[in-house]
Parts: sequence; structure tokens; C-alpha cells
Amino acid sequence: MSPRSPVPVRPRPTNPGIEEQIRQRAYVLYEGRGKADGKALDDWLQAEEEVLTLRKDKAATASS
Repeated sequence: MSPRSPVPVRPRPTNPGIEEQIRQRAYVLYEGRGKADGKALDDWLQAEEEVLTLRKDKAATASS
């Protein structure tokens, strides 16, 4: 049996508001794909990236 590549572990957002934003964005992505099942993880990861990047950009702009 060959060793498997480790799966990277991503920390969950600790702020419930961020998690809710991610959940809502993931649902919008799901709707945009015609509500086709089987891509929930992809939708979540894309939504997470978008929400966290947007928040980081806003924080950088606010501190400038």
C-alpha cells in the first residue's frame, strides 16, 4: 500500500458572521450552477476564498 498525500487542513473561520457570509455566497454559487448537486465543497471553497479575500482587501484599504 503506497502512502497517500496529506490533505491540507484549513482552519474554520472563528467568526460566525464570516461563516454565514461564506454559506450565503456558496449558496449563490450553487444557484448559479443551476442547483446541480455534487459540487458543494467546490462552492464552499470558492466562496471562502472570495469572502476572506474581500475582507482582507477591505481591512488593507481601511488601514491605509
